[in-house]
Amino acid sequence: MTLSPDLTEQKYSTLKQIFGYDSFRPGQEDIVNHLLGQGDALAVMPTGAGKSICYQLPALLMPGVTVVVSPLISLMKDQVQALIQMGVRAAYINSSLTEGQCRKALSNASQGMYKIIYVAPERLLTPSFLRFAHSISISLLCVDEAHCVSQWGQDFRPSYLQIREFIAALPNRPPVGAFTATATAHVRKDILQMLDLQDPLEVITGFDRPNLYFEVQRLQDRDKMAALKVYLDAHPDRCGIVYCSTRKKVDQVYTHLTDMGVSAARYHAGLEDSLRQQNQDDFLFDKVRVMVATNAFGMGIDKSNVGFVVHYNMPLDLESYYQEAGRAGRDGQPADCILLYSASDVRTGNFLIDNSSPKAGVDQEELEALRNRQRERLKQMTFYCHSKYCLRGEMLRYFGQRQKQPCGNCSICLPGQEKANVVAVRAAQEKKRIQVEEKNLDPELWQTLKKLRLDLARRAGVPAFVVFTDATLRQMCALCPTTEQQFLQVPGVGARKCQQYSKYFLPLFKAYKG
Repeated sequence: MTLSPDLTEQKYSTLKQIFGYDSFRPGQEDIVNHLLGQGDALAVMPTGAGKSICYQLPALLMPGVTVVVSPLISLMKDQVQALIQMGVRAAYINSSLTEGQCRKALSNASQGMYKIIYVAPERLLTPSFLRFAHSISISLLCVDEAHCVSQWGQDFRPSYLQIREFIAALPNRPPVGAFTATATAHVRKDILQMLDLQDPLEVITGFDRPNLYFEVQRLQDRDKMAALKVYLDAHPDRCGIVYCSTRKKVDQVYTHLTDMGVSAARYHAGLEDSLRQQNQDDFLFDKVRVMVATNAFGMGIDKSNVGFVVHYNMPLDLESYYQEAGRAGRDGQPADCILLYSASDVRTGNFLIDNSSPKAGVDQEELEALRNRQRERLKQMTFYCHSKYCLRGEMLRYFGQRQKQPCGNCSICLPGQEKANVVAVRAAQEKKRIQVEEKNLDPELWQTLKKLRLDLARRAGVPAFVVFTDATLRQMCALCPTTEQQFLQVPGVGARKCQQYSKYFLPLFKAYKG
């Protein structure tokens, strides 16, 4: 969609001033242009590809308020914290706030205090939010994690079905943007239909994450802990997530790791809310190295320096696996996705499906249909674990994308390593990565920058990656800016962050250069 010269200039200026980037990533600009031109859009972009800019940037250029429907409290909190760090006024409405706090946030929004409001889907049709929605001009409605609207998806949320009704209840229909990282053809069709998207632009930038290494280790249950320990010992400087299929298994793995001296936390729905939140914060703030969790942890977790995701048990489907594994390597650096498979995982999977509780709004017939779809997806997941072909290719084929084989970055495609454990596969790749980094970056300066970032993050009460991601910090380390103008040239440094942090970083670089 063609924009006016003035709007085009504002678009690039905002990209640089607020987000700190000179250019768009693949797919981003088309979506931004289409939403600014009042069109609907469906974007399927892999984790780390920059989906949020696709709606945050138009939100800043449009006259009214943008409403973003988001499924999890942690996701909203991280997004709002990141926006505030960039100088953008934003807020969220969800169950973590009291009714009084919700009323205050909506009142502030009505008075034009916020450009972006994140809201849980359950809140959309409440009388207070409907009154708010009718009292302001909603210029854009965005649906994050849009696959939650589909009964074909692995994470169906009946509350997402309220979105269409909410849109229909608005006095003026705004453009609607739907965003997800994982969607099969079935799920994409559902998203289009269930959100009633009008002649939308569909952008699918591809599902491949070349920096991620995939491996399946087929083991006996009793050997999994030893395999996990071997991996952790071989990568002492990496932080990551270990996913387990049940709360009981999370507790067992967490206890084993802490008994062995591994700095770990745990996360599952059986823990008290305050403890769960504290454990999540400890991981986000780099106070612990490993998070052991069920799939209740992670959606929307924006931690950029996750170096590995190990699945201690096979997930129920490839959508869940790719979404969870994709939380590794968001900074573009090499990262490992390891699946420890045993035959008992299939039995556990079927048990979880057969005993799943019906979600609100789903009757018995619909529940059985959902379970049948889950069983079929479990079968596909099992095929992946036994595949003799390129694992990346198997994954991408499932999502409807072709992949040239061999990929050169999975346990099948690395010659002679089909049955090797991850240490043997990675001795050479890890060494090469460290050599490349050390060639471009002064290790001492890099550690000094990380310490400064951590100090600033703790002072601000935010995770380190909200101040600057590892990718931005690496660029900073390589460029060594000594003036504000040079500091602004670092990708990821916008005007607000330059104003806020240059006084801490520039003296450090000046001293380094002598």
